[in-house]
Amino acid sequence: MPVYEVDPLNDSRWATFVSQHPRSSVFHTPQWLEVLARTYKYQVQVLTSSPTGVPLKDGIVLSKVSSWLTGTRLVSLPFSDHCEPLVGDPALLPELLLEIERKATGLRFVELRPRFEQPAIESVFHPHSEYFLHSVDLRGSLDTVYSRLHKDGVQRKIRRADNENVILSQGRSPELLHQFYGLQLKTRRRHQIPPQPFVWFQNLLNCFDDRLSIYVANLNNQPIASILSLRHNESMVYKYGCSDEKFHNVGAMPRLFWQLFQDAHAQKLKEVDLGRSEPDNTGLIRFKDHLGATKTPIRYWRSSPAHSRRTNGSHARALTKNIVSRLPNPIFQLAGRLFYRHAG
Repeated sequence: MPVYEVDPLNDSRWATFVSQHPRSSVFHTPQWLEVLARTYKYQVQVLTSSPTGVPLKDGIVLSKVSSWLTGTRLVSLPFSDHCEPLVGDPALLPELLLEIERKATGLRFVELRPRFEQPAIESVFHPHSEYFLHSVDLRGSLDTVYSRLHKDGVQRKIRRADNENVILSQGRSPELLHQFYGLQLKTRRRHQIPPQPFVWFQNLLNCFDDRLSIYVANLNNQPIASILSLRHNESMVYKYGCSDEKFHNVGAMPRLFWQLFQDAHAQKLKEVDLGRSEPDNTGLIRFKDHLGATKTPIRYWRSSPAHSRRTNGSHARALTKNIVSRLPNPIFQLAGRLFYRHAG
């Protein structure tokens, strides 16, 4: 079977295909791929069985990450919680996967991040890491969605935020973006993780237009919590959240999520995708459970058996986090600008 390479940023067939495919996600969109290319200069490509001049009937999107630090590899896709191979015919998937493996010659590995289990992947790739993916079902009434929220962990905190006169703002203005990023810096420092560069969020804002929303919670005119969401077809994707820990007791973050759910429901969307969590991150899992989310196991796959299982680097990670947490702000942000180019 011949396999063709498509440039998803310049071939309009990809945007049409993604907008119509029932299993496509925000991470397949030309907008997300453009942000990857603009911010980190990643090369993107799609492999398909459809020749030039005919509508696409399938496609697997890949990004080449070239790094002297972490090695050169193909990833589907960097900074994406999941990215389903959009191949409807089960007989075609192994052919496309074998072509991807051939393209991996000389590379460190190829990584796939499917949302749904596809047995054909196991015939070519090897399991690497496992996560939970969390989603909130918006079908049915808004009262039903609210009833699934944990009564003490979420509903009570929503009422607390309203009683404390927490004010919500929503939009995509430069002012909201700067408020969001200021809280993002605080949160990343608290978690001892370098922040993604500001230009990453600027590019998201510019590329997604009205499909991106920033929510900010204010108390006494001070930003105390924020979330950034992206919309694709019938799904709202919660991508980033941040807060000032001094105000956690007023319930701003649960109030922001409830507002997000209300807005998505009003737009007649079917789900809010809350992203992935690592199995040992019990606090994050519990919080998403309290939001009424359903969790589904997802697995990432790699082409090279030598990289089929994540090594235990907990001691090294702890040391790195300890160093990062002590950096002054300018160096802390510089660390993020240098780090994420290699981390995709």
